[in-house]
Amino acid sequence: MSNSLLALVLLDTPATPDMAALAKALRARHPELATEVAENGDAQQAQANSPLIRCGNELVAVMSMPAPIPDDPGLWSRASTTWPQAKAAAARHRGHLIVSVLGQNQRPLPAARLTTAAIGALIATVPECCAVVWNGKVARSADLWLDMSSRSFAPYPDYPSSLWVDILPFRSKTGIGAVTMGLSAFAEREIEFETHKLTLPTLVNKVDGLAVYLVEHGLVVKDGDTFGRDSRERFSARYQASDRFEGLPVLFCTDGSA
Repeated sequence: MSNSLLALVLLDTPATPDMAALAKALRARHPELATEVAENGDAQQAQANSPLIRCGNELVAVMSMPAPIPDDPGLWSRASTTWPQAKAAAARHRGHLIVSVLGQNQRPLPAARLTTAAIGALIATVPECCAVVWNGKVARSADLWLDMSSRSFAPYPDYPSSLWVDILPFRSKTGIGAVTMGLSAFAEREIEFETHKLTLPTLVNKVDGLAVYLVEHGLVVKDGDTFGRDSRERFSARYQASDRFEGLPVLFCTDGSA
């Protein structure tokens, strides 16, 4: 599995970040992170036109692209369920920034934390930012990113995983369900959870808790495992290709009724 995480920061009008200002904002927002504009000698590790920020031992590349990203109606329909202005932001943007931590075999969670912190600093210094698309799966507003990215390095479970993983409710034949979008970058699979016992808020809370646990630990829930708070609340989990979502590899969870 590739651990490369790629974020796209959408711009109302094309812009090239001031990398010195970006480094300054990143230091101000995350003083624990040693940050500087990378020396020219580091450029051989990236494309020649990719400005670099050095954060500790890692390099973050920020590439300016004077064009919109390809249209993805499904992405923006999902985003619209919690962000009503999502489709309007997608329609009006005219440029974007590509942000990624460089290097082979990056561990997903540290790379996500660092990329998220860098994006927060970008939004703080580039007023044209209007949205962020995370790894092609999750779209959120720039304002939400600016706020939540301040917790990029918060300890488990308080980091901003909802910027990385979407939870989408649905109705099933036996009740209700929810599926994640974006978790597979951290845990190889998405979660598909169906129940006829839980309320929707409780279901979403269960899925969110399990998703954050898997972001932190990887796919530690094995095929056939059961889990829950106690002996009275047990859920089964199995690996399968989703029947509902076009063969998507999922950790399919039920309360024994679905």
